[in-house]
Amino acid sequence: MFDKIIDGFVKTFIAEDRYKMFLNGFWNTIQIAFVATIIGVIIGAIVAIIRVFHKQTGKLVILDKICEIYTTVIRGTPVVVQLLITYNIIFVWSTQAVLIGMIGFGLNSGAYVAEIMRGGINAVDIGQTEAGRSLGLSSFTTMKSIVLPQAIKNVLPAIGNEFISLLKETSIIGFLGVIDLTKAAERVISRTMNVYFPYISIALVYLAVVYGLSYLLKLLERRLAKSDR
Repeated sequence: MFDKIIDGFVKTFIAEDRYKMFLNGFWNTIQIAFVATIIGVIIGAIVAIIRVFHKQTGKLVILDKICEIYTTVIRGTPVVVQLLITYNIIFVWSTQAVLIGMIGFGLNSGAYVAEIMRGGINAVDIGQTEAGRSLGLSSFTTMKSIVLPQAIKNVLPAIGNEFISLLKETSIIGFLGVIDLTKAAERVISRTMNVYFPYISIALVYLAVVYGLSYLLKLLERRLAKSDR
């Protein structure tokens, strides 16, 4: 039994320097999830502000409709279909699959972050907005300087969870030919004909990373809870 484990480890990671493929896949997984989360937060914040601003003032009607269509389409279609459309139709002229993956996942994340941010903004007491307006601040300044900082603080744990979700969702990036952890495991399997060690190994890597990030999120939530007291 022990000899089989050693043999599986050697064939999966050591032979032909296959560990380098896993390291490259892990790096691609992390950078795609990280950059996509940043893109998603930026898009989500803009969409949320537009939608809340429209609800409060009745302005930006066209932009509000565009944002509504965007969130409806993105949340109503599978992310893998969105990636394939982004790669094969929108950016068909580009061969930068990693960059396209970042953009595709970022666009997908933005629709969900928008709802998270909108909930965070709506959770801020309306008295904060009224106080800012009574001081002579414009609606935009009140949103930027008073409401938005409080909203971001409220939704930070949820955005952290979005990063974790993206990290796991990147396992489908192989559809674009990108070598992520899952694709690296599949390539090793095609050479060793051993499915157990590669799949179990990447599952443990995902589990370890997600567990570590979840632990950091718990620490963040405790820190935020203390600052609210």
